[in-house]
Amino acid sequence: MDALTVHRLHFAFTAVFHYLFPQLTMGLALLLVILKTQALRTGKECYNHAARFWGRIFGINFAMGVVTGIPMEFQFGTNWALFSRASGGVIGQTLAMEGVFSFFLESSFLGAFLFGERRLGPRLHWLSAFLVFLGAWLSGFFIIATNAWMQHPVGYQLLPDGRFALASFWALLLNQWAWWQYMHTMTASVVTASVVMAALGAFYLLTRQHLEYGRMFVAMGVTAGLIASCILIFPTGDVQGRNIAYDQPATLAAMEGLFTNERGAPLMLVGQPNMSEKKLDNPIYLPRLLSFLTYRRWKAEVKGLDAFPEDRWPDNIPLLYFAYHIMAGLGTIFVAVLALAAYMLWRGRLYDTPLLLWALMLLAPFPYIATTAGWLTAEVGRQPWVVYGLMRTAVGSSVEVSAGNAMFTLIGFAGMYSLLAVLFLFLLYLEVQRGPEAAAEEHGAANGSGSALAAD
Repeated sequence: MDALTVHRLHFAFTAVFHYLFPQLTMGLALLLVILKTQALRTGKECYNHAARFWGRIFGINFAMGVVTGIPMEFQFGTNWALFSRASGGVIGQTLAMEGVFSFFLESSFLGAFLFGERRLGPRLHWLSAFLVFLGAWLSGFFIIATNAWMQHPVGYQLLPDGRFALASFWALLLNQWAWWQYMHTMTASVVTASVVMAALGAFYLLTRQHLEYGRMFVAMGVTAGLIASCILIFPTGDVQGRNIAYDQPATLAAMEGLFTNERGAPLMLVGQPNMSEKKLDNPIYLPRLLSFLTYRRWKAEVKGLDAFPEDRWPDNIPLLYFAYHIMAGLGTIFVAVLALAAYMLWRGRLYDTPLLLWALMLLAPFPYIATTAGWLTAEVGRQPWVVYGLMRTAVGSSVEVSAGNAMFTLIGFAGMYSLLAVLFLFLLYLEVQRGPEAAAEEHGAANGSGSALAAD
């Protein structure tokens, strides 16, 4: 295995593992604000207890996200030195803003949210939850703006020595690609948090424990998850797909397994890319739908891979094709399951339908799989460029770091992250076993009021 491949595996492994945690916290931050708003609006203490419970889940994920995110900052220098040297003048702006503004905003007020409730009072505690949400979503924006510049570079100037300089700060922040990618990513994080909340509520109902909170979590998770899943498909997924069609047409062709130009191009549902014969085997498709979705015309021509030189094709078309279809397929399943659950919730029969509760509980890991597949689609689809159309990935890595050295640290990270994963699951298990009623009892005891549920 050559050094470049190991560098790519190195960053892919750490990025995928790291994103498991902010993927939940960004969505959960919004749900915490909703819970605190409900507590203020209705005066029911059960919403505060639920917010305290999910706040502890948030805290565990936040800590894991910080620990696993720090190595990625160093990897820009250790594994991708030439890319960092060339583009640091541009992406350094957004990465620095993420650390200075949003991360400190989120972490500072997370402390106030977790430990300052009695001193802050109800309204200031709600404000601390809102500022945690603001910090989390600002952090997401600056990271997405960085990635969007690599996908669709704007507002830069190419210097004679090959480095990129920032020509327009506002062009960098207002990059159209960034905003739609951001909304798509944030919506996916809400789907993750909603499904996790609904899954835990279903678990409590199926095991006949914490029933009041189980019903609350299922209702809130199903409602928020269904709304977010629909937004994930339209408009955010739809517009982001059209951005790819216009700005990275070879990527779109590879995602759809489209090897030749076609008028009235079909939308592929199933099939296997055959790279030796440059065709899709065993295709099942919807006629002309890709043309309509892309250009809003049924007979519009969509460029196939043969319209582009092969050295500009994504370098792993089967991986890109399957990652995209896994993401899109799971997104469709989320809408179907959550819509059925919402219908049963509206009919008042969801809590007494074990089959659907089992479906909600078992759905928990799939938003993580879908989001990982989505990032694989974005990153594999950008290849062979590290900055699309400007700088190839092959010239961005650290040439002085050998494959053996990179593999050694990759194995080290894999070992450390395995231990962190065990610790994370253990802490999560403890919190789930304690349940939201433990938070209610602790808060009631701290206030000297006995059972806090009595105040609901």
